[in-house]
Amino acid sequence: MGPASGICFNRRFPAATQSVPPERTAPARATHEETRMRNRRLPMPPRHAVALLPALLLCGWAHAGEGAGIDVVDTHIDAPTLLQSRWADLGASAPDREFDYPRARAGGLAVAFMSIYTSAEQDRSGTATRIAHAQIDAVEALAARHPDRFALLRSPRDVARLRAGGRVLLPLGMENAAPIGDDLSLLRTFHDRGIRYVTLAHGAANRFADSSYDIEKRWGGLSPLGRRAVVEMNRLGIMVDVSHLSDDAAAQAIELSRAPVIASHSSFRGLTPGFERNIGDELARRVAEGGGVVQVTFGTNFVEPAGAANLQALYRARNDFNQRNARREAEGLPPEDRAAFEAEWRRTHPRVSATIDAVLDHIDYGVKLLGVDHVGIGSDFDGVGGNLPQGLRSVADYPALLDGLRARGYAEADIARIAGGNLLRVWADVEDAAD
Repeated sequence: MGPASGICFNRRFPAATQSVPPERTAPARATHEETRMRNRRLPMPPRHAVALLPALLLCGWAHAGEGAGIDVVDTHIDAPTLLQSRWADLGASAPDREFDYPRARAGGLAVAFMSIYTSAEQDRSGTATRIAHAQIDAVEALAARHPDRFALLRSPRDVARLRAGGRVLLPLGMENAAPIGDDLSLLRTFHDRGIRYVTLAHGAANRFADSSYDIEKRWGGLSPLGRRAVVEMNRLGIMVDVSHLSDDAAAQAIELSRAPVIASHSSFRGLTPGFERNIGDELARRVAEGGGVVQVTFGTNFVEPAGAANLQALYRARNDFNQRNARREAEGLPPEDRAAFEAEWRRTHPRVSATIDAVLDHIDYGVKLLGVDHVGIGSDFDGVGGNLPQGLRSVADYPALLDGLRARGYAEADIARIAGGNLLRVWADVEDAAD
């Protein structure tokens, strides 16, 4: 990639206060941040990283002057789950999906984190590890089938080399640590297979942490195993992801981690009051103070207050349903029908609609709260059942989001940070902090 027109950054982006409108600049907190980062003992970057990162992050990353637009890093696309349930060739047009190669190219998607997702049910049944490996196999097969269109990505330092020829790069993130089970050595196994972040829990508490959706918190945050997992992830260079975690679990993970953490697909609770699945202001500030990034997600139920309220209520109703069935089982009675319960909920709670402005509002909110260096994109494409804002329905639509930021007064350099530069910086920092 050639240098961008006047856009070239060192390993850490310079202060953005001159290019961000004053109302979007987070309050100064240098002393606290410097102290926190010093306590985390982040090592100096290796000599080769100093040489490569300027070219990697934005020299050629934001090449609007070359007519190619700004490339996007998206930290959460659920294509692997769908590949397991209903195969499609994502190297060609796949109209029933939200991610495929033609639309990724049209949308400027450069780095697409494939989500290796397993459910609480799969955790309980003991199948999560096998299913995670099968999903990774599917991503590897996709890249092998189309070596001219996709490449597996293991390090942010490989982006410039692997992007040659217009490939879309596929790093892996693990959504729910269930595949690790009780054996933390599997973190090394999955790291060797390409996992570069782990979301410690998902829709329910597991061995590692409480979930934001839990009504009753099992651990009061992280479990002892979860604490050891954070330490091991730091050692290996795996990003710690606090999306889906309860507030206490997220706070403990942030405090324990000696490397920056991410929220791979979380919007802001300040715009969806009472919805714990979205990150609260204080936790978001702690992520930023540690050098991390909050990746705004697109699903309507995460960006529209009415949708968020419905989703929170659904998880409460499911909790009540499960408790009723537990009582019925104890009394020797047949369980209530889960499918009927879900169908009735959908009938009485129709989908809420939203527009792309709702996502832009969350980005604005995050930039005002944290500063432009700590906000990014984690769409959740192929993971929310198509319940997405108008104008932001697939990976072809990132240009509309970036145009929306331009219309709100963001400078090109700041859009490039949000679109991917911030995440790549954090990923490189986590690599450098590894043993």
